[in-house]
Amino acid sequence: MEGEKGVGLERVVFFSDAVFAIAITLLVLDIRVPEIPGALVDERLPEELAALWPKYLSYVLSFVVITMYWMGHHSIFSYIRGYDRTLMWLNALFLMAIAFLPFPTSLLGEYGEHRLAVVVYAGSLAVARLLLTAVWWYASAGRRLVDRGLSERMVRAHLLRGLAMPAVFVLSIGVSFLSLSAAMYTWGLLVAADLLAQRALRRRGW
Repeated sequence: MEGEKGVGLERVVFFSDAVFAIAITLLVLDIRVPEIPGALVDERLPEELAALWPKYLSYVLSFVVITMYWMGHHSIFSYIRGYDRTLMWLNALFLMAIAFLPFPTSLLGEYGEHRLAVVVYAGSLAVARLLLTAVWWYASAGRRLVDRGLSERMVRAHLLRGLAMPAVFVLSIGVSFLSLSAAMYTWGLLVAADLLAQRALRRRGW
């Protein structure tokens, strides 16, 4: 294992946590209270709130996915024992992708009936997870920044799980050319894809 150790790695993790927290907080800012004339509030408020359902949906979906990415980041860094400049830049690229996610979330909530919005959203989330997988690949290759005793099974487990979720988003992009609704339904496979990746690893004994 090469690279620097100590307090510096903790700062990388703390900074990453802060970016996640800010990104998740920014998601809700796109859901704004409807502006209704006072005399019409009782009549129009239920309808106006119901009309915001695309924004509610995009908010919840992004909140869940970003939380899963944060958990993945936490899991990966629990095995990393050192850092170098390359790791820091890879992690910074990943965090840049995370900080960008409120934009495609807002785009999906506003224009979810258009294919481009779905493609941008799915593509952004796929790229973000692939960048996190790149962090793990770099740190674990040749046990560069992780414990030498870390099993190959664990290394492959994180690599496979890191590819499962992007695969779902890429699939949804393809499906979007057939049906936008079906493309969005495929996002429900995210948790299943992660669980299937874990099961495949157990069956192969990795």
